[in-house]
Amino acid sequence: MPSRPVPAVAQWPLQAEREATDMALGERIRQLRAERGWSQDELAAQVGSDARGISRYETGRITPGLDALLRIAETFNVSLDYLAVDGAPRRPFRVDDPGLAEHLAQAAELTPEDRTALLNILDALLTKTRIKAVVRDVS
Repeated sequence: MPSRPVPAVAQWPLQAEREATDMALGERIRQLRAERGWSQDELAAQVGSDARGISRYETGRITPGLDALLRIAETFNVSLDYLAVDGAPRRPFRVDDPGLAEHLAQAAELTPEDRTALLNILDALLTKTRIKAVVRDVS
């Protein structure tokens, strides 16, 4: 009788791995709060929590639920992946121009060479805009 392939078993993260992720999440929350100059009480008021809960998020003793994460992300205008995924780039919670976001999502269809060209063009336009802003501020 032929043997059946053994299905892959889902692996739950080890306690140490969960703690490392929780701590990274807590550190990001603490950093964002510090950037605003807010106390834990002030952040709690913004997200509908209490300072004790914010403290527990920041120390990694508890992990915020999805609703709390959404409120924190929206409050700080950062994406959920920035909060929850170690090493994720910092991006805004919402994109003000949905057409631009849709086009950028479709950029994955481009060849690697065309994506590089697109990124170079975006870098050049952003640099130009920033230089204009600096010149305007100096004038």
